[in-house]
Amino acid sequence: MKHSLVFGGFWAFFILLSGSLVASYDGPLYDFTAYIECKAQPEEPLYQGGILKDETPIMRPAIFGKTATGFYTPAFLLKNLTVGNFYCFSTWIKIQGANSALIRASLKTENRTYNCIGTVLAKNGCWSFLKGGFVLDSPSNLALLLFQNSDDKDIDITIDSSSLQSFTDQEWRFNQQFMINTQRKRAVTIHVSDQQGNRLQGAAITINQVSKDFPFGSAIAHTILGNLPYQNWFVERFNAAVFENELKWYATEPDQGKTNYTLADQMLEFVRAHQIIARGHNIFWEDPKYTPAWVRNLTGPDLQSAVNSRIQSLMSKYKEEFIHWDVSNEMLHFDFYEQRLGPDATLHFYETAHQSDPLATLFMNEFNVVETCSDVKSTVDTYIERIRELESGGMYMDGIGLESHFTVPNLPLMRAVIDKLATLRLPIWLTEVDISSSVGKELQGVYLEQVLREGFSHPSVNGIMLWTALHPKGCYEMCLTDGNFKNLPAGDVVDKLLKEWESGEMKGVTGEHGSYSFYGFLGEYKVNVGYGDRAANFTFSLPPSGETKHFSIHL
Repeated sequence: MKHSLVFGGFWAFFILLSGSLVASYDGPLYDFTAYIECKAQPEEPLYQGGILKDETPIMRPAIFGKTATGFYTPAFLLKNLTVGNFYCFSTWIKIQGANSALIRASLKTENRTYNCIGTVLAKNGCWSFLKGGFVLDSPSNLALLLFQNSDDKDIDITIDSSSLQSFTDQEWRFNQQFMINTQRKRAVTIHVSDQQGNRLQGAAITINQVSKDFPFGSAIAHTILGNLPYQNWFVERFNAAVFENELKWYATEPDQGKTNYTLADQMLEFVRAHQIIARGHNIFWEDPKYTPAWVRNLTGPDLQSAVNSRIQSLMSKYKEEFIHWDVSNEMLHFDFYEQRLGPDATLHFYETAHQSDPLATLFMNEFNVVETCSDVKSTVDTYIERIRELESGGMYMDGIGLESHFTVPNLPLMRAVIDKLATLRLPIWLTEVDISSSVGKELQGVYLEQVLREGFSHPSVNGIMLWTALHPKGCYEMCLTDGNFKNLPAGDVVDKLLKEWESGEMKGVTGEHGSYSFYGFLGEYKVNVGYGDRAANFTFSLPPSGETKHFSIHL
C-alpha cells in the first residue's frame, strides 16, 4: 500500500502564510510518500535520491557490540552534514538468510552515534521500505549511515533506491506552514446583496471564530472537580479532554464486584457542561502493574467472567458518551490478558467493545512509536503488523493512538513514522503528549513546541491530547502551569499556539463585487453584517475541503 500526499523535489510554488499574504518558495517540498507492502521491485527514490543521487553504498563489516560478525552490511559515507538541518532519508531493503528481520538505520559521526534513526521489518525475497531521519546536534565532516540487523543474525542486506534530503530550519517551517494552510484552513467568500439581489459595496463585516474543528486537549484528573480556577483555565483553552486515571479498572473496581464511577461521572458532567469532547481511557491495560490486584489472582473462566463484566459494566454505562476508547492499552509491550486467556483475548475485547458502543472509535494506544525507534517492541512496522493481525481476525479497529512521551524529539523520524502509519488510512491521534521532566522546564517548552507543530502540521493527524493533568504535587512529567495557574514555559507555548491556530476576530468591508474573502481555520463562525441601518447575523460551519466556501446574505 502506498500513501502519498505531496511529491518532493525542488519546486517553485506559492504558499499562503497568513490571510492573503503570499510568498515565493523554491526549496524542497517534503514528500509524504510511504509504503508498507513488500514489493517485487523497489520504487523510484524519493527526491530523486537527493544527497544520495548517484551514490553507491559501501559494504562494511557488521559489528554488534565490539565484535565483528564476519559478514558485511551496506552503508553510505556522508560528508559535511549541517548542524540543525533536518535530514529525511528512505531506502528499499531486501534480505536473505531469514524469513524476516528488523533492520535498523543508525548514524555514526566523529562525536557520537545515533543508534536508531529508522527501522523496517524486512521480509525475505522482496523489497521493504524504510523511512526515517535525524537532526545533528554537533558538526560532522564525515559520517556513516548504516543499515544493520537489529539482532546478531547472519543475514545479507541489499539496499536500493536510497534517498537523503536536507531541510534547513526555515525550509522545515515553510513546509509545516504550507500543510497547515492547506489542511487546517480554508478560503471563504461572503457575498452581500439587498433583497433584489443587487450587490452591496462597503457593507461592514465582523467575523469571529467561535469553535475549532481540530481537537486539541489535555488529560484532567479528579482534582478539577470543585476547582473553579482550574475549570476556567481548562475551558478557556481546550475543546477535548481525557481522564487521566479515573476510568481505569483499578480506579472503578478496586475490589471485585464493587464498582464506583462517581469521580468519572462528575468529570463527565463537567466536560459535557462545557461542550468538550472526551476520549475513553482505558478499558484494559496490559501492564500487570496497573491491573487490579484481585484480577491478577484470577485465571481461566473466572478471569474471563471478570473481563466480560468489566466491558459490559463500563460500556453500557457510558455508551455514546466518549468519542474514543483505548481498548487494550500498550499491548505491544505487555500481554497480561493474552498470556492467561489465549491469543484471541485482545480480539475479543475489541469485538465486545464495538458491539457495546458501535459509534465509538476504538483505538490501539502505544508508547515509543514516534518517540524513538530504538524500542524493538513498538517499531512502526510492529504496530502495523499487530493491527493487521487483529483486523485479519475480524477486529473492528478504528484508530491509531500514539502516546508521544518524548525526551528529545527527532522530528524527521516522527514524521516518517506517521507517514507509514497513514498508509492504513485510520485516524491518528497524539494521545498523551508531554516532554520528560529530565530536560528541565525551559527545554520542555522548546521541545513541546516542536512536537505540537509537527503534529498539527501533519495532514494525517486528527487530534492532539496533552498529558498534563494537574495535581497538588505537580503532573506526570510536564505541567503547563504552577499551582496558581501561572504559566510555565510549556504553558506559554500552548497559549501561543492556541492563538496562532485560530482565526480570531476579523473586520472588513465588501468590495466592488459585494463580497469579502478570507482564509480561516476550520470550525464554527459567527458573522455580523451591517449596511446603513440594515444589519444581519448568521453562523456557518467551515469543514475540510479544497474548495472555497461561499455564503450569501441578503440585507
